[in-house]
Amino acid sequence: MKTNEMMETYPAEINLDRQLLARVVDALVECSQACTACADACLSEEMVADLRKCIRTNLDCADSCAATARILSRHTGYDANLTRAHLEACIAACRACGDECSQHAGMHEHCRVCADACRACEEACTELLNAL
Repeated sequence: MKTNEMMETYPAEINLDRQLLARVVDALVECSQACTACADACLSEEMVADLRKCIRTNLDCADSCAATARILSRHTGYDANLTRAHLEACIAACRACGDECSQHAGMHEHCRVCADACRACEEACTELLNAL
């Protein structure tokens, strides 16, 4: 992805490791996409009623990850408290979605893939949060 390249072109100082920041943004975008696709795949399953919570959790996580990725991509007027709050919320959303998708992973491959993306994103966000 071009995220790292974009981070390197930012003209002002960024108080965070740019490579770590780029990796987290990439993990967030990947997780958002996986959650969106998983929600859609759940809607195509015969037993869609049994997947309502999974769909809702997917959509919440996708939105949280997308918003956090956009916030982490902006550095002018940086607010560490806002960044911290979004990372914490995203970690919670990824944990909830990963847990929910894991419950369906044995029956639905898309849920397994999504759970993996959520776990990776949760780990990346936690690493960045600890670096703040």
